[in-house]
Amino acid sequence: MRLLPEWVEQEAVILAWPHRDTDWAAWLDRAQSTYQQIITEIIKRNAKVLLLCDPSEIEQVNSLYQNNADVHIIVAKYNDTWVRDYGFLTLADAQDPKRKHALEFEFNGWGQKFNATQDNQVNIKYLADLLQIPLYSEQCVVEGGALEIDADGTLLSTLFCLSNPKRNGDMSVEQYEQYFADVLGASRTVILEHGHLAGDDTDGHIDTLARFTPHLGIIYQGCENRPTDPHFSGLHALGAELQHHFPEHEIIDLPLPDVRAKDGERLPASYANFLILNGAVLAPMYQQPEDELARAQLAKAYPNYDIVPIDCSILVEQYGSLHCISMQVPTGVLHNNLFV
Repeated sequence: MRLLPEWVEQEAVILAWPHRDTDWAAWLDRAQSTYQQIITEIIKRNAKVLLLCDPSEIEQVNSLYQNNADVHIIVAKYNDTWVRDYGFLTLADAQDPKRKHALEFEFNGWGQKFNATQDNQVNIKYLADLLQIPLYSEQCVVEGGALEIDADGTLLSTLFCLSNPKRNGDMSVEQYEQYFADVLGASRTVILEHGHLAGDDTDGHIDTLARFTPHLGIIYQGCENRPTDPHFSGLHALGAELQHHFPEHEIIDLPLPDVRAKDGERLPASYANFLILNGAVLAPMYQQPEDELARAQLAKAYPNYDIVPIDCSILVEQYGSLHCISMQVPTGVLHNNLFV
């Protein structure tokens, strides 16, 4: 069994609706409006939405989606909306792709930084009954945003994230490599040592830094447009590191925006935090001068996909972006009558 790459055909995307008891409270209307736009684009791409919703918001969500056959509303309790890091992953048999299983890891709030007790129960309490495939649980602490895989089983992650002792103690690189081979079917694991964005609570998740393309390519969050930026040396080294490990790949860099909170704090805005859908890439935009170049680079990396810009300037106010709030569900995972 091997972890499926994001570009396999999808039947749904999991989202967790922002509510007033999360850190979105100060920007709740804007955050919910962004979610509505994302839901609209997901449905356009022949995918459904599994929408986790706190009881406090169920009346509003029902008014928006109760009569929409493409949205399955799930009343649930969760600490926050970063479902990429606690939603289940999907694996398939390399010889029989129709044979799949779901897998969840332990989630502890990115190394015990935040309370995640409710998030850690979402798969078992609310999602397992919707699946026609088995759900397995692993005790190792691993977030979905820390993993990137291609169709050949090459897996990318980052040393800064994995080496945080509040995740898995002193688990070594070699132990992680063997674990990812055993549990995720990784044929090769590359753990990158460079690249990190200021304000990133995840300790450098790979989905903010580097992503595979379906045709032997990697697109990464570069900084070549900002040679005097404090991020330059780390992100430039990341590009060189990718070239070293993947000499046969086309390596495409993304420009770095400079997005700041009202108090001047640098926010971890990454154009690499996009979501691949059926025939489209939902691309985070930040109302910055670099947006158009980022869109062009994504079109170069994914030439057979529509590049759909999504204003994520409100999402990054909470130190994440579009990929972080979503988890794709490949076809053949959900019960057939779920959206009937």
